[in-house]
Amino acid sequence: MQFPILSFIVFTPIVAALVIFLIPEDRKDEVRVAALAASAFALILSIWVYFAYDIQVGGYQFVEQVSWIPALGISYKVGLDGMNAPLVLLTGVVMFTGVLISWGIDDRPREFFTFLFILATGVFGVFVSLDLFMLFFFYEIAVFPMYLLIAIWGWKETREYAAMKLTLYLFVGSVIALVGALAMYFTAGLGTFDMLELEKAGFSREFQILWFPFVFIGFGVLGGIFPFHNWSPDGHVAAPTAVSMFHAGVLMKLGAFAALRVGLMLMPEGAKFHMSWIILLTLVNVVYGAFIASVQTDFKYVIGFSSVSHMGLVLMGFATLTREGLIGSGIQMFSHGVMTALFFAVVGMVYDRAHTREIPKLGGFRKVMPMVAIAFIIGGLVSMGMPGFSGFIAEFPIFMGVWKSYPMIAIIAAISIVITASYIIRVVGRVFYGKMPEEFEGHVHDVTVLDKIALVFLSFILIALGVFPGWMVPLVESGVSTILRLLGGA
Repeated sequence: MQFPILSFIVFTPIVAALVIFLIPEDRKDEVRVAALAASAFALILSIWVYFAYDIQVGGYQFVEQVSWIPALGISYKVGLDGMNAPLVLLTGVVMFTGVLISWGIDDRPREFFTFLFILATGVFGVFVSLDLFMLFFFYEIAVFPMYLLIAIWGWKETREYAAMKLTLYLFVGSVIALVGALAMYFTAGLGTFDMLELEKAGFSREFQILWFPFVFIGFGVLGGIFPFHNWSPDGHVAAPTAVSMFHAGVLMKLGAFAALRVGLMLMPEGAKFHMSWIILLTLVNVVYGAFIASVQTDFKYVIGFSSVSHMGLVLMGFATLTREGLIGSGIQMFSHGVMTALFFAVVGMVYDRAHTREIPKLGGFRKVMPMVAIAFIIGGLVSMGMPGFSGFIAEFPIFMGVWKSYPMIAIIAAISIVITASYIIRVVGRVFYGKMPEEFEGHVHDVTVLDKIALVFLSFILIALGVFPGWMVPLVESGVSTILRLLGGA
């Protein structure tokens, strides 16, 4: 019997959450050390399983299955393929760096890390689930702690509004997707929620055309698809730094991945029928998100709307239904996750020291926080799709796929690259260069060693993928070949 490594990855955070919750409230340093140890362990396991995946064999590996409710055909079934392996690694990376960035949280750190780790278990669970019921089960576990994390530890001005808005949007989206999932379960007549069995169910074309939008748009709400995206920037801005990193870096990928896994892979004929109008929604995401980001004066809102724009590229790649577009989307989910984690970490560090996020009130921070400035510039180059960084490796195949299917949309979407460059350069110039305002002189200090470790780690990943794409592209390509087989054999 093989070692159940995926179960260890999924349940390490929730076991750690229980252990942390049992530590007395006044022993805050022990809480932080326990959180760091658990996140490091989950990261090591996710790195190991990522590089242990055999690309030559392909398909689902490290599969574990335990019957849970046999009468309803529900089982705990998990597995890893070329599409979800990078997302498991991404979750490990964001979880570890999120703990490093949150070291200074002094308001009930025990409860904070408990909820953050429950959220992490839900995210890991969704990414590896091969059972439709368990996917929804973990999906709801991932969404619920977000409300508490934002409402309790978020920005006082908007945290209750943002937490409620986010929760309502995501629950409504998941209910819509659940209706589509139940329609598949009952129509298949197989008495199982096993997604590998449902792939072979042979749903009629009419059924797929009817139910595909329910599943894809329902999950797409969490992916930030237009016009159901406006919960996202508010949620990003109100959340504490580590939660923003999880929210933009991982949670939005959860929606996009579920839309791919349940919508596109289980109803490929429905995808072929509907993607011609869904790609128009993603085009609005890409261009509108970039334009709105460019006019923001709040540092965090710039990154929030930038996320909406870049997630549009992920969904646009899916909508092409081409090999290039799907490979680009798979890499973009990972690249964007690391990039936004880096961006929100930088914003959090600046805000913690300046106590304002208003860009016109900032300036000259490069002098006292040089490593933070370098990290933001690296993230900016990734965001622009500059060669030599992960953003180029991700976005170039997406634009190739879009050009192959919809050349006009590719031309219009390319506007976003110019707009992205404009707001990144504006933010770098206004926040990190120029003269530092007098009220900050002598009061703003450099970031901690742990903050620097997080920034270097995230920056290293973005550069490593850009310079050596071979450690991810063939893996994603192996996952895409499965999707193309389903699309071709529908």
